[in-house]
Amino acid sequence: MTEVLIHWPQGQQTRIASGSDWLEAARQAGVSIPTGCLGGSCGACEIEVNGQVVRACIATVPVSRSGTLKVELASDPYW
Repeated sequence: MTEVLIHWPQGQQTRIASGSDWLEAARQAGVSIPTGCLGGSCGACEIEVNGQVVRACIATVPVSRSGTLKVELASDPYW
């Protein structure tokens, strides 16, 4: 596993091993990702990682060729 530098909204950054939980990476950065079902079906935890939508409760931090990832939080008016 390799370490990845994650750039979060509002300037936070986290270094974490690829394969780690997205929710844990967010917790370490002090970023709150809303959750609902924790099983991937409701979509409350959707984030954009380098432009790709992932569900943080079931996805893990991928390996990044550049060594960095940029995360944007989804803005769902229902959550």
